[in-house]
Amino acid sequence: MNDRLSLETPWSADEFEARLRGRESRYHIHHPFNLRLNRGELAPFQVRGWVANRFYYQSRIPQKDAAVLANCGDRAERRRWIERILDHDGRGDFRNGHAGGIEAWCQLATATGLARRDLEAMRHVQPGVRFAVDAYVNFARSAPWEEAAISSLTELFAPKIHADRLAGWPSLYPWIATEGLAYFRSRIPLASRDVEHGLEIARRWCTTRERQERAIAILDFKLDILWSMLDAIALAYPDDLAKEAQP
Repeated sequence: MNDRLSLETPWSADEFEARLRGRESRYHIHHPFNLRLNRGELAPFQVRGWVANRFYYQSRIPQKDAAVLANCGDRAERRRWIERILDHDGRGDFRNGHAGGIEAWCQLATATGLARRDLEAMRHVQPGVRFAVDAYVNFARSAPWEEAAISSLTELFAPKIHADRLAGWPSLYPWIATEGLAYFRSRIPLASRDVEHGLEIARRWCTTRERQERAIAILDFKLDILWSMLDAIALAYPDDLAKEAQP
């Protein structure tokens, strides 16, 4: 397989980017659980279950980004990438624009009725979610930093999922305080910035067909991580879940 790829002409930069963007059909925006979430079909306990489990992913993103930094020998790239850690861990007093993604997600959790102490203790995190997220962080620790950076390109598809929630949730889930949706609003411009940087890295590193194919495989791996998380969440919070088991 690798010998064959090494002999093939690399795709043009435009075709390579188009093939990356073409993986959108595998993005978890199309997962049945997310489709129900965005149609307003989930009960409060299911929304809370999703928020609580997704927090485990949010909390590990800075660790993933720190692994990219640890493996990167390029000072200029580290100076750019470190912004991602601050975007999630927050700055200063965490107020207003300094909140960071983790703090903003905690505010979303509170708005859905979750106790912050339970959220931060990962009380409701499902084994399948933990396994998937840990696999992602471990990949970032062990892979070349360029490959770990490319895995973040699922953000190519993120602005739409955030915009859909901002547009639909206020009417579909009026019991969630609107200030709790700040996370989705903040991530749209940040995701766009991060995508530009990620694509720049991918274009520069993927100079051969073999590396381009590797980039597609890495993106698919990350898409599988996100999809598997929703598989585990959907299984944990079926419509008929007993009340005492609900978060």
